[in-house]
Amino acid sequence: MPEIRACRDRILILEPTSNKLKIRTPILFFALWFGWVYLAAQNTKPDSGNSTTAPIGYSSAPDAERNKTLLLKDFHPVSMLHAPVHEIPRAKYYVIDVHSHVNDAAGIDEHMPPKRVVEVMDATNVKTIVILTGMWGTKLQHVIDEMVKPFPGRFIVFTQIDWSKIDDPNFSDEMVAQLDDAVKRGARGLKVLKDLGLGVRDKSGKLVTVDDPRLDPIWEECGRLGIPVSIHVTDPEAFFHPVDNTNERYEELIEHPDWSFYGDKFPTKESILAARDRVFARHPHTTFVALHVANWPENLDYVSGLLEKLPNVMVEFGAREAELGRQPGRAREFFLKFQDRIMFGTDNEVTEEMYRNHFRWLETGDEYFDYWGYPGQGRWKIYGMQLPDEVLEKIYHLNAEKLFSKFKQDPALASTR
Repeated sequence: MPEIRACRDRILILEPTSNKLKIRTPILFFALWFGWVYLAAQNTKPDSGNSTTAPIGYSSAPDAERNKTLLLKDFHPVSMLHAPVHEIPRAKYYVIDVHSHVNDAAGIDEHMPPKRVVEVMDATNVKTIVILTGMWGTKLQHVIDEMVKPFPGRFIVFTQIDWSKIDDPNFSDEMVAQLDDAVKRGARGLKVLKDLGLGVRDKSGKLVTVDDPRLDPIWEECGRLGIPVSIHVTDPEAFFHPVDNTNERYEELIEHPDWSFYGDKFPTKESILAARDRVFARHPHTTFVALHVANWPENLDYVSGLLEKLPNVMVEFGAREAELGRQPGRAREFFLKFQDRIMFGTDNEVTEEMYRNHFRWLETGDEYFDYWGYPGQGRWKIYGMQLPDEVLEKIYHLNAEKLFSKFKQDPALASTR
């Protein structure tokens, strides 16, 4: 029998000492692998048209539209963008959050143990939180007793107007007296909710306008007392448009249909803001905080004009990170220009993650990341502004401290640090 010799990387070896063909185990494994590769290569060769593999094309599939069945609420795409991520666990400078409802009198947010709130604040470098919806009388007193007194320097509370008395002949005097009582109890500002201009009606059914003369004595008294008026009128621009396939906040408005102010039964957004701006101009000795970036962050040209014209107006950005974060160039320009008039506000439940998301937006140049609450306000991403240190410090706390400077010796506002 002829002798066939091969090295161990061959398939078979015939040895003269044996009459049988010996197949060694490693060689058998390699033989099987080689056969598999060969067959796979054969199957990928082009043939004469008998293959069932579909060619790569450039036209839409004929059934493409019919197959688009994924519900919008179930669509959670994961970005494939490779971009730097900078986590900011603590704000670079201590923070005064001028827009919160934590443990308020109105019950807007779910109640949190006060010590847990302080724990979040300590972890994120938030020195003070302003609780805007403190109401009045005994309800206001409860917030002061639970949040302000036990934690000196950590909480400030605002009072509100009692709209149930709007038809009283002496409504203005009653509200001035209520305001004076609230300040004596420890309130340090007045909060006005968006029901003014959209929901508050007198007994005739007529909407009470923002510039109703019955409110003038209240605004004047705030100026005399040296307390700010934090005012929220109207809402995002999309809330005044039809709730249809063109509305960028469609999902939000389906979730909250009572937030839609489209139609003849509501005044226009522009008319409400015009009435508010007339109030600002009529009371130059009262400081107004136009909440939510004057409630038109979609139109920073308008907000810029307002601030340029009326020096007694400040703004904050509670619940408007999404709007500002999607226009980083324009927003950064706005922040730099009006760095003495903008304050830090969140209008969100108090959590470490919420604050850290805001710090990332303000302090870093990160691109294309989720705003806090995404996609609740719209399906877009935001970009960091990487604000300079001197601007950050003003927005984080210096501007707010100026706002409350009249009460800087107040034990309730004293720093514990």
